[in-house]
Amino acid sequence: MNAAAIDPNITMQELLVQFPGAQRALFRKYHIGGCSSCGFAPDETLAGVCARNENLDVEEAIDHVIASDAADRAMQIEPRELSERLAAGETVHLLDVRTREEFEAVKLGGAKLFTQEVMQEILGNWPRENLFVVYDHQGARSMDAAAYFQGHGFENVRSLRGGIDAWSADVDPKLPRYHLEQS
Repeated sequence: MNAAAIDPNITMQELLVQFPGAQRALFRKYHIGGCSSCGFAPDETLAGVCARNENLDVEEAIDHVIASDAADRAMQIEPRELSERLAAGETVHLLDVRTREEFEAVKLGGAKLFTQEVMQEILGNWPRENLFVVYDHQGARSMDAAAYFQGHGFENVRSLRGGIDAWSADVDPKLPRYHLEQS
């Protein structure tokens, strides 16, 4: 998708539907949308958000969102590709960033639950060149975790596209699917 395909008057809610990583991208480059002081309302337009944030060039912001989206897509691995690599015996480290309750209910074989202790183990001992796949329920939080580890030198870290939910839909239908209650 090119920059012309994003209308500057798109609402932030619509932008986040089309580009799920847009908030992460805007925060990383412009410190927009990461906390209450720099947040935005769902019905605000991208042009409006740029205007009230030091009159950022909206076309530059659009280009950044699109480039970041491409980088996010490059950081993802499809469930079937991961399945094939595991079946072929490739060394793959799996990290589950869901809650302990979700992990105990359903998980991928060989996965480790993300804890402070596991984070120290990963940063200190895991090879930085092996395939390292992070997953969550539907693939949103795992992108943040994968980006974090990529920033710490992991050369082949990926987020499982669609999370364990997509895995159970695309690879292993016997794996129970679940829905989280919104609070």
